[in-house]
Amino acid sequence: MLIDELYDRLRRFPDVEAPNLFAVDGADRLLFDEAASALESAAPGTVVVVDDQYGALTLGAAVRFGAERIRVHQDSVVAERALAANAEREGFTDRYRSCGLDADLLAGTRVVLLRLPRSLSALTEIAETVARHADPEVVVFAGGRDKHIGLAMNDVLAASFAEVRASRGRQKSRVLTARGATPGPASYPVRERLDELDLTVVAHGAAFAGPRLDIGTRFLLEHFPNLDADARLAVDLGCGTGILAAMLARQLPAVRVIATDQSAAAVASAAETAAANGLADRIDTLRDDAASSVAAGSVDLVVCNPPFHIGAAVHTGAARKMFDAAARILRPGGQMWTVYNRHLDYRPALAGIVGPTRVEGRNRKFTVTRSVRSR
Repeated sequence: MLIDELYDRLRRFPDVEAPNLFAVDGADRLLFDEAASALESAAPGTVVVVDDQYGALTLGAAVRFGAERIRVHQDSVVAERALAANAEREGFTDRYRSCGLDADLLAGTRVVLLRLPRSLSALTEIAETVARHADPEVVVFAGGRDKHIGLAMNDVLAASFAEVRASRGRQKSRVLTARGATPGPASYPVRERLDELDLTVVAHGAAFAGPRLDIGTRFLLEHFPNLDADARLAVDLGCGTGILAAMLARQLPAVRVIATDQSAAAVASAAETAAANGLADRIDTLRDDAASSVAAGSVDLVVCNPPFHIGAAVHTGAARKMFDAAARILRPGGQMWTVYNRHLDYRPALAGIVGPTRVEGRNRKFTVTRSVRSR
């Protein structure tokens, strides 16, 4: 099988699919060209792939280089399921296994293929974990699109590796190669006290906004006194570090909260935030794709601060997917409270998908709405 034939068949599903969203890009191809020599000589079980988007790297390594016993970590459960679906269709489910970002992923690893995350904090945690647990001779090939690669990424890698080199650019992509692991103390997770909320927030590197209070979340919190006091089951949909989940549990003493996100780092952060504030017995965490495993019609209240990006692309598909999820899991008469950037004007979509929607607050940057599930 030729790798180009494989790439022609790869799909993004169950992620959002659209004409301007692709399962393979120039960074995936450049990563293989830069890592070719290392991959050709790599023994089975010594190749690790981190944050493969849809399987281009994992399945590409199996097809082009015959790699076996590949270990894979994907922060996104959507990417994890997309890889699984593509592997099943191509007959490569036995060539890899999924792991957490830990020693099990990296022990004995000699080659790491990494899609560069957009945040420096995520890259820091990945680089430190690789340097701490991989073979001392490990080589990291970290690739991404030029517009998302900055000089600070070299510095982050240089803090954990003695040598960092940038490739020539091609197809608006570039690869950073790091060698000479220099293990050091772990920077993540971080803990920070938010005095304005009297809350301790715990954040892993890839969790959105880190330990800070996102300004959209702050605006939504202003409306928490108006939440349905009779709610017994609530969902923080796209929970991040779990700030909304923790404040829900405090605001509504009788409620049980499910904090769910597609990000492994976010779910781990939310669980540790709940524990740090004595709320672990009231908050369940769930890594899931838009609450797909939550029973239909079982939820009284949903709170949501949806993203407006899918990967690097500005796209409203992720938010609409979350609105569909809320409509499915809410009981008739249940409420969804949403905060979003004013210019996005999600009110018509919420009204059409969830039910009658009213603007509860608006400031210079954000809108807060309440939608009631249609009966």
